[in-house]
Amino acid sequence: MLKGKTAVVTGSTSGIGLAIARALAKEGANVMINGFGDKTAIENERSGIEKDFAVKSIYSPADMSKPAEVADMIKTAEQTLGSVDVLVNNAGVQFVSPIEEFPIDKWDMIIGINLSAAFHAIRAAVPGMKTRKWGRIINTASAHSLVASPFKAAYVTAKHGLAGLTKTVALELATFGTTANCISPGYVWTPLVEKQIPDTAKARHMTEEQVKRDVLLAAQPTKEFVTVEQVAGLAVFLCSDAAAQITGANISIDGGWTAE
Repeated sequence: MLKGKTAVVTGSTSGIGLAIARALAKEGANVMINGFGDKTAIENERSGIEKDFAVKSIYSPADMSKPAEVADMIKTAEQTLGSVDVLVNNAGVQFVSPIEEFPIDKWDMIIGINLSAAFHAIRAAVPGMKTRKWGRIINTASAHSLVASPFKAAYVTAKHGLAGLTKTVALELATFGTTANCISPGYVWTPLVEKQIPDTAKARHMTEEQVKRDVLLAAQPTKEFVTVEQVAGLAVFLCSDAAAQITGANISIDGGWTAE
């Protein structure tokens, strides 16, 4: 489906981003992955994509908090792989604090990585998409792009902003064969979430199963985690011809969280 096309996926050295990158590669796309982590582990993932799917895969260490590095990342993908046809803005960070104590540097970091980085990447990728009259922009938002939770001022603000940015870009690109959409997951089962459970169980004097059901999944009516493969599957669909008229949408994949 995506043979001959190139995808850039930010925040893709693990978790949701990596699952999306691998799913797009499975459809034939060359892929640039991006993110931080152990160099050997990252190289194993990059080479694994090439080996498993017979596509080209490159790695960018671009820091999403630095606009110049974000723009250079897109330029490098275009020069090395020929184009940027699919852009998935997935990089994100979180910090939890009461509003009156929220550190200003944490606010700036979260807005920068979760929202501004998407703007800078889109800004750099759009000229090529317009020229080729084809593109797919997918922004990983969150249930928090639609509803709020206490103590997450920066994250909720950034994700609401990302939804607005997506709508604006969709309107601007509507006649250029290019779509822009949000995917808004609820709690997704990732290595990061899994690692938090034992400590949370000890702190709350609960079993690990109780933590999953009554803490992490309290807001999700299905009481099941979203899987990274389910998010990746939705991203692949949004790149298909069947989704060509889906643009400016914010698609929930949250076990019913935002239905309440």
